[in-house]
Amino acid sequence: MRGPAVVDVAEKILSSAKTIAVVGLSANPRRPSHGVASYLQRAGYRIIPVNPNVEEVLGEHAYPSLRDIPQPVDVVEVFRRSEFVGPIVDDAIAIRATAVWLQDGVIDEAAAARARASGLDVVMDDCMMRRHAQRF
Repeated sequence: MRGPAVVDVAEKILSSAKTIAVVGLSANPRRPSHGVASYLQRAGYRIIPVNPNVEEVLGEHAYPSLRDIPQPVDVVEVFRRSEFVGPIVDDAIAIRATAVWLQDGVIDEAAAARARASGLDVVMDDCMMRRHAQRF
């Protein structure tokens, strides 16, 4: 779903968020998740890697799941295939994140509806880095 409503939500998230938990953040600099997270970190956001297979990415301690993060998270950015989104969104709701951002190609309408029903802002099938670069 794209259009004016999505633009408004994306801009709201980008202008209000401070902490972004990046689910599926890879330590490999050639992976899209690494490039996007690195860009967002340089733009001033606090990045929290969520990946059970690494201990640290971009100088930040990595957590195996969203529920393991000991501090509040504003945005949960998802770099996982669409079929894995449901439980991630449920975790985002449980930790009281304020938004969920599903990267390009990541779509789960049912999970997005659950997130919205729980009061989270949702952007789906869009790139946070590209949107930030366009906006700022």
